Amino acid sequence: MTPHSEQAARIEALVRTADPDAVWATGSGDTLHHGPADGADTPLDVGSLIGVLALWPVLGCLVGQGELSLHTPLATYGVPDAADLPAGATAHHLLTRGEDGPALAALTRLAEHLGAGPLADYAARRIWAPLGMTGTRAVEGTLYAPPADLVRFLRHLLSTADHPVPRAWTADSLRIRTGELTPARGLLWHPAGSGIWAHHPRPGSGPALWIAPRHDRWALLLPGRAAPPSAPLRTAFRDTAFAATPAI
Repeated sequence: MTPHSEQAARIEALVRTADPDAVWATGSGDTLHHGPADGADTPLDVGSLIGVLALWPVLGCLVGQGELSLHTPLATYGVPDAADLPAGATAHHLLTRGEDGPALAALTRLAEHLGAGPLADYAARRIWAPLGMTGTRAVEGTLYAPPADLVRFLRHLLSTADHPVPRAWTADSLRIRTGELTPARGLLWHPAGSGIWAHHPRPGSGPALWIAPRHDRWALLLPGRAAPPSAPLRTAFRDTAFAATPAI
């Protein structure tokens, strides 16, 4: 067996025991190493990932186009309900609060205000279509995407391409932006050790994405619908998927 196939066998055994209905995949910027044998193009409910699949890249586009400055108070942009935010609140402040619901809601209002329309429409036009994420769409208030589209998204973040998600935005997001404050955060991503960055909006359970640009590796885990909260599975999956990643 090759190292990748041995790793896949360990992950498969781990996931099959803890959550047989979970969907997972691992790979690099160039390829998919291992992923679902069936159902790769079947849309799944990934509504909790809308922050990273839609909001985060859209804000990156707005920053890249000079339409948004992360350190300018949101009230300056005339964002609706900005008065409800702490005085002087900026996009940088909100992005480093992790997956905080009110923060994401405020950032969504900002993106829709600057983009002059619904977040999902802007994301579909500027992010998903250019990446070939043809199965990703907002339906009745949630987001659906097939695993194959998530693979396209993660591979892009590790590629040398500067469009549609600017490389500078990815690099700026995947570094500590909170100084000595804890918990340490990037921009909607947080460090998970050994050069790995994670996005998982639900503490302990739910979908999770990981990328490690320094080691050209990514991974995703989508728990089955009936799966109980399982922080141990998430941690064990991450550790196994990135087992060959040396500490830095």
